[in-house]
Amino acid sequence: MFPPGLRFRQIREKLGLTYREVEKASYELALKHGRPDFILHLSRLADIENRGVIPSLHKLYSLAAIYHLNPIDVAAWYEVPLQQVLQDGLQFPAPRTNLSDLPLPGLQAVPEEKSQRSEATGLLREVPHSLKAFLPEEAREYGKYRCGNIGLLDRRMAPILRPGSTVLINTHSRQVQECNWRSEYERPLYFVELRGGFRCGWFVKHKSRLMMQPHPLSHCLPEEWETPQEAEIVGQVIGVVSYLNER
Repeated sequence: MFPPGLRFRQIREKLGLTYREVEKASYELALKHGRPDFILHLSRLADIENRGVIPSLHKLYSLAAIYHLNPIDVAAWYEVPLQQVLQDGLQFPAPRTNLSDLPLPGLQAVPEEKSQRSEATGLLREVPHSLKAFLPEEAREYGKYRCGNIGLLDRRMAPILRPGSTVLINTHSRQVQECNWRSEYERPLYFVELRGGFRCGWFVKHKSRLMMQPHPLSHCLPEEWETPQEAEIVGQVIGVVSYLNER
């Protein structure tokens, strides 16, 4: 990969700009924004291109504006992944409840993703774009994590899992844990594939029999299958995204 300085030089030359013209443009930016920090002197431009000097925040902005570049992409040249600030920030929760200023990605994709929702519970073909920021770092491992959709008519685990919710599944965790939880919120949830559909909820396994225990408030009856002929555990649910005020 080319060093950032070489990239800047190649882009400048491709645009047909000289050092003098870049410096003059930076003066105009400094005048517009009222800060001399935006100024790119000839010597600093040469240092950035030829000596690997890292530009300050204001000078990086000037370079991005004058060269018509995305400043987030330019920051990535210096191994500053601004596009991952939300993912990294989620790893450091604060002791006190707070409102985050970090932007949510992919809001434009919400209408398309709603089309994946159906009346029946099932697996999604891919992780919705607007949820990728909330995946753990190791979710990049191919095949380890999948997303499932709780059907709009599936009330077996309501109110723990509302119909229409999206669940994140760890497909490397398929062993049913039947003890050591202190409340229904700590009891593990599993996503199970059947011959004719899917189930998501609490399960008990006895020898080759797998039984689903719906939430008591759902008023649904328990179900039971033979494994692996009739049912197979896809994985353990480790995350849930749900909209509280939707029907």
